[in-house]
Amino acid sequence: MDNLIDVRGVDLVRDGRLLLDQITLSVAAGELWALLGPNGAGKSVLLRLLATYSHPTRGYVEILGNRLGRVDVFALRPLVSLVSAHHPVRSGRTTRELVLTGATGTLDLAARWAPAPAESARADDAIALMGLSGLASSRWSVLSQGERSRALIARGLMGSPRVLLLDEPTAGLDVAGREQLLASLTALRAREPELAVILVTHHLEELPPGTSHALLLREGRQLAAGPADQVLTSDQVSACFGYPVTVTRHVDRWICTARSPDFEGSALR
Repeated sequence: MDNLIDVRGVDLVRDGRLLLDQITLSVAAGELWALLGPNGAGKSVLLRLLATYSHPTRGYVEILGNRLGRVDVFALRPLVSLVSAHHPVRSGRTTRELVLTGATGTLDLAARWAPAPAESARADDAIALMGLSGLASSRWSVLSQGERSRALIARGLMGSPRVLLLDEPTAGLDVAGREQLLASLTALRAREPELAVILVTHHLEELPPGTSHALLLREGRQLAAGPADQVLTSDQVSACFGYPVTVTRHVDRWICTARSPDFEGSALR
């Protein structure tokens, strides 16, 4: 199977700081990767690198068969869509208007620009897929945090991406908002089974059903990467977060609970 993303021996240095240290990663079509680690581990830094918004200092990154530094990144970006809660949105913008900005890759709709029929249909389809049809005309200012997260994902789908990068999409959501978003992601993957998804989070409970692979980061270094059931073990997650935890799996969801602070397992030695 050809990989959509190949990262080999990547270091990233900024202002004299080593932010990523020897990262190696391969992502194939249809895989759902969880990127986990504590604050400051380098998760969002790595995601922006995969989204072509930075280049490695050492090593190489290949995206859809194109090596960064040898390709027009503007041609790649519609196919590798980065969705972040930090995306700036004017409060008066409606859900549908926001989603349509994904067709042009801009922060706002250009004056006198009108979407083509195919773009309008794709926007409506993405809005429906994210469970927002009833909110298509609602303004950004009245949307809940969960509705905003789903609207931004709908925007990210406008370019028909092959890779979807989600930077903490469930941050700040209550239980209902989180579960609605995860249900929308499950529906998306059922509809587009070849889409590769990489999702950043701090919490195993926020991993969508069907999470196939995981990468653990700590202080910019890769502790483990591979099939989720091999990576998301109690010892390895404890080492990643620097605290003793027990990781269990129920049906298709992950659960992380604290162990006694005097735990002396090998993960923290």
